[in-house]
Amino acid sequence: MARKLRVWVDQQACVGNAMCEAIAPKVFRLNDNRQSEVVDPAADSEEKILEAAENCPVSAIFVEDAETGEQLFP
Repeated sequence: MARKLRVWVDQQACVGNAMCEAIAPKVFRLNDNRQSEVVDPAADSEEKILEAAENCPVSAIFVEDAETGEQLFP
């Protein structure tokens, strides 16, 4: 069973290049300010979410295990 993730975007850091949305479009979308936001952290695999976070050019995406609080990225 997949672990539950807590995923969030630092709005102060996000530059809206949409790389996360291209990699995991069910999880991320750009809001009206052209900044990424999380719409459903359970909508894609942990691997895809981590890939999106790792490809963020400004490291604005944070991922942690919702049960343990273990930080998975960065």
